[in-house]
Amino acid sequence: MPKSKPHPSNRPYSTPLFFVSACLAGINCTFRGANNLDERIKKLVECGIAVALCPEILGSLGVPRENIELVGGDGLKVLEGKARAVSASGKDVTSHVIAGANSVLEIVKKYGIKEAILKSNSPMCGSGAIYDATFSKKLITGDGVLTALLKRNGVAVITEKDIP
Repeated sequence: MPKSKPHPSNRPYSTPLFFVSACLAGINCTFRGANNLDERIKKLVECGIAVALCPEILGSLGVPRENIELVGGDGLKVLEGKARAVSASGKDVTSHVIAGANSVLEIVKKYGIKEAILKSNSPMCGSGAIYDATFSKKLITGDGVLTALLKRNGVAVITEKDIP
Protein backbone atom coordinates (compact mmCIF):
# COMPACT_ATOMS: atom_id res chain seq x y z
CA MET A 1 0.00 0.00 0.00
CA PRO A 2 1.57 3.34 -1.02
CA LYS A 3 2.38 5.86 1.68
CA SER A 4 0.28 8.97 1.43
CA LYS A 5 1.43 12.42 2.41
CA PRO A 6 -0.44 14.09 5.24
CA HIS A 7 -3.06 16.53 4.05
CA PRO A 8 -2.24 20.11 5.11
CA SER A 9 -5.46 20.31 7.13
CA ASN A 10 -4.33 17.28 9.18
CA ARG A 11 -1.06 18.85 10.25
CA PRO A 12 -0.65 18.96 14.01
CA TYR A 13 1.07 22.36 14.04
CA SER A 14 -0.32 25.68 12.84
CA THR A 15 3.18 27.12 12.49
CA PRO A 16 6.50 25.32 11.96
CA LEU A 17 8.78 24.66 14.92
CA PHE A 18 11.99 24.28 12.92
CA PHE A 19 13.68 25.79 9.90
CA VAL A 20 15.57 23.25 7.76
CA SER A 21 17.86 23.45 4.75
CA ALA A 22 15.69 22.77 1.71
CA CYS A 23 18.23 20.37 0.20
CA LEU A 24 17.85 18.11 3.26
CA ALA A 25 14.11 17.95 2.64
CA GLY A 26 14.73 16.59 -0.86
CA ILE A 27 14.38 19.86 -2.79
CA ASN A 28 16.77 20.05 -5.75
CA CYS A 29 18.57 23.26 -4.80
CA THR A 30 22.24 22.37 -4.32
CA PHE A 31 24.76 24.11 -6.55
CA ARG A 32 24.65 21.08 -8.86
CA GLY A 33 20.84 21.09 -8.98
CA ALA A 34 20.53 18.00 -6.79
CA ASN A 35 19.52 17.49 -3.15
CA ASN A 36 20.91 16.01 0.07
CA LEU A 37 17.76 14.15 1.09
CA ASP A 38 17.49 13.12 4.71
CA GLU A 39 14.23 11.21 5.15
CA ARG A 40 13.92 12.30 8.79
CA ILE A 41 13.99 15.96 7.79
CA LYS A 42 11.67 15.43 4.84
CA LYS A 43 9.11 13.95 7.26
CA LEU A 44 9.35 17.02 9.52
CA VAL A 45 8.47 19.22 6.54
CA GLU A 46 5.65 16.94 5.35
CA CYS A 47 4.08 17.01 8.81
CA GLY A 48 4.30 20.80 9.05
CA ILE A 49 6.78 20.69 11.93
CA ALA A 50 9.48 22.33 9.80
CA VAL A 51 9.71 24.84 6.98
CA ALA A 52 12.34 24.24 4.28
CA LEU A 53 14.14 27.15 2.64
CA CYS A 54 17.29 27.59 0.57
CA PRO A 55 19.25 30.75 1.38
CA GLU A 56 21.15 30.64 -1.91
CA ILE A 57 17.91 30.65 -3.89
CA LEU A 58 16.51 33.43 -1.70
CA GLY A 59 19.72 35.34 -2.45
CA SER A 60 19.03 35.04 -6.22
CA LEU A 61 21.92 32.68 -6.94
CA GLY A 62 19.80 30.18 -8.87
CA VAL A 63 20.06 26.45 -9.53
CA PRO A 64 22.38 25.15 -10.75
CA ARG A 65 25.08 27.65 -9.81
CA GLU A 66 28.80 27.76 -9.26
CA ASN A 67 30.09 26.33 -6.02
CA ILE A 68 30.71 28.98 -3.33
CA GLU A 69 33.21 29.12 -0.48
CA LEU A 70 34.12 31.78 2.06
CA VAL A 71 37.43 33.62 1.63
CA GLY A 72 39.11 35.38 4.55
CA GLY A 73 37.08 33.83 7.35
CA ASP A 74 33.82 32.20 8.27
CA GLY A 75 30.22 33.39 8.08
CA LEU A 76 30.57 35.71 11.05
CA LYS A 77 33.50 37.45 9.34
CA VAL A 78 31.38 37.78 6.17
CA LEU A 79 28.60 39.44 8.19
CA GLU A 80 31.19 41.79 9.72
CA GLY A 81 32.51 42.72 6.26
CA LYS A 82 35.90 41.09 6.94
CA ALA A 83 35.50 38.09 4.57
CA ARG A 84 33.78 37.38 1.25
CA ALA A 85 31.72 34.68 -0.42
CA VAL A 86 33.33 33.77 -3.73
CA SER A 87 32.32 31.40 -6.53
CA ALA A 88 34.68 28.80 -8.00
CA SER A 89 35.46 31.18 -10.88
CA GLY A 90 36.31 34.00 -8.46
CA LYS A 91 33.09 36.02 -8.67
CA ASP A 92 32.24 37.86 -5.45
CA VAL A 93 28.72 36.81 -4.41
CA THR A 94 28.85 38.21 -0.87
CA SER A 95 25.86 40.49 -1.36
CA HIS A 96 23.78 37.53 -2.59
CA VAL A 97 24.59 35.28 0.37
CA ILE A 98 23.92 38.05 2.87
CA ALA A 99 20.60 38.86 1.16
CA GLY A 100 19.61 35.18 1.22
CA ALA A 101 20.55 34.82 4.89
CA ASN A 102 18.56 37.95 5.77
CA SER A 103 15.53 36.62 3.86
CA VAL A 104 15.62 33.38 5.85
CA LEU A 105 16.01 35.30 9.10
CA GLU A 106 12.95 37.40 8.27
CA ILE A 107 10.85 34.25 7.77
CA VAL A 108 12.26 32.59 10.89
CA LYS A 109 11.39 35.69 12.95
CA LYS A 110 7.90 35.88 11.42
CA TYR A 111 7.11 32.38 12.65
CA GLY A 112 9.00 32.66 15.94
CA ILE A 113 11.23 29.71 15.04
CA LYS A 114 14.02 29.13 17.56
CA GLU A 115 15.69 25.99 16.15
CA ALA A 116 17.23 25.05 12.81
CA ILE A 117 18.61 21.89 11.23
CA LEU A 118 21.01 22.89 8.47
CA LYS A 119 23.31 21.21 5.95
CA SER A 120 26.72 20.45 7.40
CA ASN A 121 29.88 22.02 5.95
CA SER A 122 27.98 24.43 3.70
CA PRO A 123 29.27 28.02 3.29
CA MET A 124 25.76 29.16 4.17
CA CYS A 125 24.44 26.48 6.51
CA GLY A 126 27.51 24.79 8.01
CA SER A 127 27.73 24.77 11.80
CA GLY A 128 31.15 24.27 13.38
CA ALA A 129 32.86 23.34 10.11
CA ILE A 130 32.92 24.83 6.60
CA TYR A 131 35.07 24.36 3.53
CA ASP A 132 38.38 26.27 3.50
CA ALA A 133 38.03 28.38 0.29
CA THR A 134 40.35 26.17 -1.76
CA PHE A 135 37.47 24.22 -3.36
CA SER A 136 39.28 21.02 -2.33
CA LYS A 137 36.72 19.79 0.24
CA LYS A 138 39.12 20.54 3.12
CA LEU A 139 37.28 21.64 6.26
CA ILE A 140 38.11 24.40 8.72
CA THR A 141 36.45 25.45 11.97
CA GLY A 142 33.66 27.99 11.55
CA ASP A 143 30.02 28.63 10.74
CA GLY A 144 28.36 29.43 7.43
CA VAL A 145 26.83 32.86 6.80
CA LEU A 146 23.24 31.86 7.56
CA THR A 147 24.25 29.88 10.63
CA ALA A 148 26.21 32.84 12.01
CA LEU A 149 23.25 35.16 11.41
CA LEU A 150 20.76 32.78 13.01
CA LYS A 151 22.96 32.20 16.06
CA ARG A 152 23.45 35.96 16.40
CA ASN A 153 19.65 36.22 16.56
CA GLY A 154 19.10 33.52 19.18
CA VAL A 155 18.28 30.57 16.93
CA ALA A 156 19.84 27.24 17.96
CA VAL A 157 21.49 25.51 14.99
CA ILE A 158 22.45 21.88 14.47
CA THR A 159 23.28 19.94 11.32
CA GLU A 160 21.81 16.71 10.01
CA LYS A 161 24.86 14.95 11.46
CA ASP A 162 23.83 16.02 14.98
CA ILE A 163 20.43 14.28 14.85
CA PRO A 164 20.50 10.98 16.77
